[in-house]
Amino acid sequence: MELAQVRLLVTDFAACYRFYADVLALTPQSGAERGPYEKFSPPAGSAGIALQERSTMAGVLAEAGEHPGRHAPLRSLIALRVDDLDAYCAGIAERGGVLAQGPVPMTDRMRVAHIKDPEGNVVELQEWLRARPV
Repeated sequence: MELAQVRLLVTDFAACYRFYADVLALTPQSGAERGPYEKFSPPAGSAGIALQERSTMAGVLAEAGEHPGRHAPLRSLIALRVDDLDAYCAGIAERGGVLAQGPVPMTDRMRVAHIKDPEGNVVELQEWLRARPV
């Protein structure tokens, strides 16, 4: 088994597309800026992040749709590992992004920063300081 992607269900596809392509500088697979689907890849070639229009997915999984007065629609957190957290965060700021917090220590082995996409999904940027003991 392998991780194929993390998929986010979004309402404002174009704004999210610009965030992942322009602010986080991930590579879009097809350039489908208007949706309903696009996959983004990090430079290291690991599993990608995909955007899916929420309305399209709600036709398959009712829980993915908007339900006024009930629970909030599905949300998620994406964790991306970077080699130099300070440099990556500086690049985000240069591209117009605003960090929600960080960079800060999370444990003695990791520093993190957080940023939200236009739909409120949280992206955690991780810099691993040392490997986990074996």
